[in-house]
Amino acid sequence: MNHSALAAYLKSRRDRIRPPDVGLPTGPRRRVPGLRREEVARLAGLSADYYTELERGRGAQPSAQVLAALARALRLNGDERDHLFHLADRPVPPGAHGPTAHVQPGLLALLDQLTATPAQVITDLHETLVQNPLAAALVGRTSALRGPEASFVHRWFTDPAARSLYPPEDHPHHSRVFVADLQAVAARRGGDPEVRRMVAVLRRRSREFSTLWDTHDVALRRTDHKRIVHPALGVIELDCHSLFSEDGRQRLLWFGAPPGTEGAAQLSLLSVIGTQDMVEPGPRVSARSPERR
Repeated sequence: MNHSALAAYLKSRRDRIRPPDVGLPTGPRRRVPGLRREEVARLAGLSADYYTELERGRGAQPSAQVLAALARALRLNGDERDHLFHLADRPVPPGAHGPTAHVQPGLLALLDQLTATPAQVITDLHETLVQNPLAAALVGRTSALRGPEASFVHRWFTDPAARSLYPPEDHPHHSRVFVADLQAVAARRGGDPEVRRMVAVLRRRSREFSTLWDTHDVALRRTDHKRIVHPALGVIELDCHSLFSEDGRQRLLWFGAPPGTEGAAQLSLLSVIGTQDMVEPGPRVSARSPERR
């Protein structure tokens, strides 16, 4: 692993990004041309100390998960992402799915333009790949999760805490929508082993999921009306829209509300307050990378 070359490359990519490109305020006291180190770390779900060590050419070899997170935070294209993996002496991931997938450039370009509304890119299994700051403030930062728990569908049926995002009376609706969407994804992927494993685990661990799966209802979730429970703003009524990548493996989600509604006013307040004091820090990847646990 070429520590110095990796450090120089990370700094060069950080310097070229302007804060508004990733939904961050410029601020009057900014002394660097691009992002600060701690901002890159936050966008990637890493600790600031760990990222600083990487830019100083120190520390352990970063894992594939860390590299994928950095590629998304630094808005690298496919060639740039591959170069990052080569510098870190890691094999370039062959697949375009899962929580380490490279965000498709078209979706990432659109996400960069959505600075005034919560938006995020997820996989077809509802694994969060990248979020703008408002999305993290609205639904929490989950892009650092790995393994089966990276999928919100998996957490929905196995972890009761995941359901606190929505009012209890809305849970049956979301359960039906998630299962019908997964049915469509399973058919589209044509017997993909990743989907088969997820379905098998969920059938075993959740009677609700198993019952809904046996109804064979199928419907990709393109739009939905949601009531999201926010810890500071209460229940926010929003419309959720989805834009699918060409292969259907990734989706750009964005949340909005009609002008003049309470939901629109709450989104404006969320934008003014920002994310600093309203979002409980999500899981972080420290110098002890996932593969060393």
